[in-house]
Amino acid sequence: MFLLTSLHRRAPRALRSLAVVVAAVMLSGCAAATAQTADPSCPDADVPLASLTLVDDPRTATGPSTACLASNAIEPVGDDSAPELPATVTDAEGRAVEVTDVSRILPVDISGTIAATVFGLGLGDSVVGRDGSTAFAGTEDLPVVTKSGHTLNAEAILELAPTVMLTDTTIGPKEVRQQLRDAGIAVVVVSSERRADTTGALVAEIAAALGVPERGAELADRLDADVASAVAEVAEVAPGAASDRPRLLFLYVRGSANVYYIFGRDSGADSLIDAVGGVDVASEIGWEGMKPMTAEALVAAQPDVLVMMTDGLASVGGVDGLLERIPALMQTPAGEHRRVVDMADAEILSFGPRTADVVRALARAVYAPTPAPSPAVATAEPAS
Repeated sequence: MFLLTSLHRRAPRALRSLAVVVAAVMLSGCAAATAQTADPSCPDADVPLASLTLVDDPRTATGPSTACLASNAIEPVGDDSAPELPATVTDAEGRAVEVTDVSRILPVDISGTIAATVFGLGLGDSVVGRDGSTAFAGTEDLPVVTKSGHTLNAEAILELAPTVMLTDTTIGPKEVRQQLRDAGIAVVVVSSERRADTTGALVAEIAAALGVPERGAELADRLDADVASAVAEVAEVAPGAASDRPRLLFLYVRGSANVYYIFGRDSGADSLIDAVGGVDVASEIGWEGMKPMTAEALVAAQPDVLVMMTDGLASVGGVDGLLERIPALMQTPAGEHRRVVDMADAEILSFGPRTADVVRALARAVYAPTPAPSPAVATAEPAS
């Protein structure tokens, strides 16, 4: 499990991290994400942080930048031992579930984290479908089983005849999950908490359900080491004094739906900001979970940097459109300096096997930014 003293451990509150509120925020009409490999336009994505040219002061840097991964492929564990079946687990809803067959696995949640974990466990070849947020190498041809982005499509799932479905409460409705149980599918509901410092626990849950606990231990150990290494790299370049640390605010927007949310304490975004050595200003002003943005909150928070999803930024017409739609931003350093860091929707909060890479990518964008390309203006509701 994770033993990262650099990350604040906070008990989950009513939101259960990326669960009920996100499901409500990410409205219908979202298209399925498209799986891609490394972005060739992402410079220095695999260069160590300490080797990059750093900004003099991350609090006063100007202009937008994009965080991107060197690769979005998932590296599986080396252990290829056969699953120990049947596996009986008590899931996150207190149900005893017996899994007897993992030849056809359906992992679905709102962030693509469960699917990434299954691939990390070396069982990607057994995955038969995906949710609309799963977008990493090897998932391109998998059918999407979520309607309107985040609603389970019972008919599509039954057509795939999965032997086990791994899901959580970020996606539903629960009546569909029961319908699938009634059809004889083993449905395992895992924890909905998504944080940089709880990934190991999620890996253990998923590995136990699939009968590969040893693989789970190997993957958790690897992730522990990877994230610890990433946090140590960030510590080398981040300011030592708390007053010099960049003040970050995670802003979720969907322009066509007129949705503007601030992610604060216990949203998952706060742990990511902690990991990159920033100050989570939403938590600082007492912002709990994920709630609709207010001009007063923005001005009170005084962020130096806005962290956003790439498609969300595009949905408002880029930085120009964002500042036009939210005039209060010009009363903050982030607005004055046009300082926005964006990252692909399917990556930025996908806590799991890619957590360490996400931390490094965001840190590069904060401390050693390269100019961001002009974001395309969305003509339809983007993937989320």
